[in-house]
Amino acid sequence: MLLTPYHAKYFAFELTKRVSTDSVEKLASTLIDAKVDLNPHQVEAALFAFRSPLSKGAILADEVGLGKTIEAGLVLSQKWAERKRRILIISPANLRKQWSQELLDKFYLDSLILETKSFTKEINEGNLNPFDQKDKILICSYQFAKTKAPYLKHIKWDLVVIDEAHRLRNVYKNNSVIAQTIKDTLEPFPKILLTATPLQNSLLELYGLVSIIDDHLFGNLKSFKAQYSRADKYVDSGIYDELKERLKPISKRTLRRQVLEYIQFTSRKAFVFEFFPTDSEHRLYTLVSDYLQREKLYALPASQRKLMTLVLRRLLASSSFAISGTFKRLQEKLLDILKRHEENPLEFENYLNEDYEDYDELKDEWDEEDDEISLEKWFSEEELLEIEEEAELLGSFAKLAESIEVNSKGEKLIAALETGFEEGAKIGASRKAIIFTESKRTQAYLSELLSERGYQGKIVLFNGTNSDKESRKIYQKWLAENKNSDKVSGSPTADMRAALVDKFRNEAEIMIATEAAAEGINLQFCSIVVNYDMPWNPQRIEQRIGRCHRYGQKHDVLVINFLNKRNAADEHVYRLLNEKFNLFNGVFGASDEVLGSIESGVDIERRIAQIYQTCRTTEEISSSFEMLRNELEESIAQKMDATKEELLVNFDEEVHEKLRINLAESREYISKYESLLWKLTQYTLEEDAEFDEGNLTFKISKSFSEAASGNYKLGNKPLSGHFHYRIHHPLAQKILASWSHKTLEEREVIFDYSNSPIKVTGLEPFLNQSGWVTACRLEIESFEKEDYWIAAGVSESGDWIDSELIKRLFSLDANLGASTNLDENTKSLIDQRLKNEVEMAKEISFAKNGEFFDQEYEKLEHWADDMKISLERELQDLDAEIKLKKMEARKAVDLQQKVIAQRAIKDLEKSRSEKRKRLFEAQDEIEQKKESLLSAVENQLEQKLEMEKLFTFKWNLK
Repeated sequence: MLLTPYHAKYFAFELTKRVSTDSVEKLASTLIDAKVDLNPHQVEAALFAFRSPLSKGAILADEVGLGKTIEAGLVLSQKWAERKRRILIISPANLRKQWSQELLDKFYLDSLILETKSFTKEINEGNLNPFDQKDKILICSYQFAKTKAPYLKHIKWDLVVIDEAHRLRNVYKNNSVIAQTIKDTLEPFPKILLTATPLQNSLLELYGLVSIIDDHLFGNLKSFKAQYSRADKYVDSGIYDELKERLKPISKRTLRRQVLEYIQFTSRKAFVFEFFPTDSEHRLYTLVSDYLQREKLYALPASQRKLMTLVLRRLLASSSFAISGTFKRLQEKLLDILKRHEENPLEFENYLNEDYEDYDELKDEWDEEDDEISLEKWFSEEELLEIEEEAELLGSFAKLAESIEVNSKGEKLIAALETGFEEGAKIGASRKAIIFTESKRTQAYLSELLSERGYQGKIVLFNGTNSDKESRKIYQKWLAENKNSDKVSGSPTADMRAALVDKFRNEAEIMIATEAAAEGINLQFCSIVVNYDMPWNPQRIEQRIGRCHRYGQKHDVLVINFLNKRNAADEHVYRLLNEKFNLFNGVFGASDEVLGSIESGVDIERRIAQIYQTCRTTEEISSSFEMLRNELEESIAQKMDATKEELLVNFDEEVHEKLRINLAESREYISKYESLLWKLTQYTLEEDAEFDEGNLTFKISKSFSEAASGNYKLGNKPLSGHFHYRIHHPLAQKILASWSHKTLEEREVIFDYSNSPIKVTGLEPFLNQSGWVTACRLEIESFEKEDYWIAAGVSESGDWIDSELIKRLFSLDANLGASTNLDENTKSLIDQRLKNEVEMAKEISFAKNGEFFDQEYEKLEHWADDMKISLERELQDLDAEIKLKKMEARKAVDLQQKVIAQRAIKDLEKSRSEKRKRLFEAQDEIEQKKESLLSAVENQLEQKLEMEKLFTFKWNLK
């Protein structure tokens, strides 16, 4: 296509203009940039979060498996593009890495996970508030956000995303310390809450979540209870409909059944392989279990005994190889105490962390604040003898573990893998299996075992360090193959992970991964998940399986588990996880619906650990697990009924229509933006790059100031060995900036309509004519900043060309003519026309802001009414109490009793009078609060205009 600088200037305007929050076009550049498939429900959710510039946030509550992370990613990616980069993500500890990786992989956004180590490191490097970062999204856990609340308060956040937000649903209760701290700390800032289960047992939970976003959507807790506590019992009443309407502006929920037209879901199928430990293995387990149940242990610090006991039991169940070195280190620790008479608990903690990579995360989640840390350093003679006996016992455990050369579970793994591969072949799945273990030593053992049994060269190890020789070799090869693409992030840790995943995808058959390392990776190409070690936390198991069983998986996922038939507790654990949580069978994500009904998998993990620690007989174990099952059954059974579900869900027909419109508009805008970016890039780099229009790729052979040499691919499906070219790629940003700031002289532009394959009927009356065009960018700032295309065109015969029709000129080939100047008479006419265009744009903006204002004011009206209801309810309660006391006084026989009763009535009446006075004062306060909020909105209402001339040229249409 033959272009001119005027084409380029117009294209740059279209690609950088700011549009209204409720327009699909707002997300166009983000959708082009992101490496995600276009799903209309996710676009709808992201637009909902942008719904109004006055909104304080939204609850995105789509059913499980619909990609709420992507929805939030679209929102924060757009914020990032708008240079609003103070962004915080609060998530469960075990999802932090997943968030970090998803942001990098899908949206090219850098993030920093803040936890104790990284926080301290930042402070040591001079950053006294580690939450104060430039161009990095911050990610932290709930517990960390609560602990570091004073630091969070000092940052003016542009957006806070809270994942698994149902954890905060009881914020209205006095004992919800974490929830209340997070709410109070982040109160002024816009928030997005993500949860598939916003409502479990009570409507008050919904009130709690809404209050975290906006305390002015409902009144206080008392008024909410008074109005809506029984709304779900009387669905036919207007109260229920009113509640539904009030929730609509803040809560968005889409169900799986509503998007089946766009997304297909696979299932998961469980395989259980039973094994019988040898006598030596069983003896080791029994001896160690008895040891851990001792009342007093010197090897484990009192402050962390529960946590370390859990880890030791997990390592014991993993393999004899995992536990043998641990016993040696514990023995060494006790011998060191005998020498120095002092404890050094951190030394062993570091050792545990080397093998059991989830240790730091477990420590964060367990948070054993109830245990006091012993400061005693010196021991009595009697205690020293006990320490010596314990050290000898640990040494015997180590010897027994080292003598066990064959692990029964490991042998069973060989048969399990073959079964898995055979079943996978039946459904057309690739020969890929990921094996999860909780121990790096077990990982090494399994690698050696499988290599000896026919899998040599087909295995990839994946852990927190990836420092083995083979991993480093894979990494170096990957770096060489991808040196000319943006797959190389520059972060050795991230690039190593990418290299190992690519190796698994393209060559290997088996990945053996520690759970901590595998967080955040997507393995949709793998359909066999092997739980070699079974966690006791159901949410951790779901996260494991979710690495493969997720959106984009094309096959049913086979889940392989192992069951120790000589351990009664292990059998009960498996039954609990399988039957109560439905983790291993069923439709995609079904188990999350149940997982959402429990407060935390850590609580269940604690309960199971307690059973292992306290029960000694089979009968005690069975009884304790039966009690736990019954408690969980009661909790899970308390699901929200159909009427509560309807509070958050729109009619299917309404959803389908919106999704169809969104899909059509999104595709149209993406196509338009890609086309404009391609043309602008091609025109700008025509002398510096070779272009392949059919594949939307280009090659820069020689580096210059704007870009590195290499291959580039436009679109959200990057090619291997190519940089992913997109609107926010540094090269594209430089090109856009250069044209946005360029001043163009007035010249003649000759448009070739006759030879154009595109026919624009509106332009045909102007064929073989000439005239003038002036175009401007109008910025209107009120509630938000928007850019408007303001243009006026006139022919030499005096006919006006519509502003939108002028845009169509730039779909035609054109050549530049001679320089020229606009005469004063025509300029005056065009200027007047431009003024009219400005007034029209102001009216459009004003009408749109009027809608936003109406929504906000209606919310304030409801809030004021709620607060009055609360005060009036207090008076009604007093009236009822006074009435009751008067009845009691009349029944009193004894004169003294009558006097006492009347005195109580007088006190209540005095209190009522004070309440009435307080009601009038409170009503005035409410009106003042309402006025204050109204004034704040009015201050934003005033329109500020800024006009920038883009260009003027003389047109000639041939």
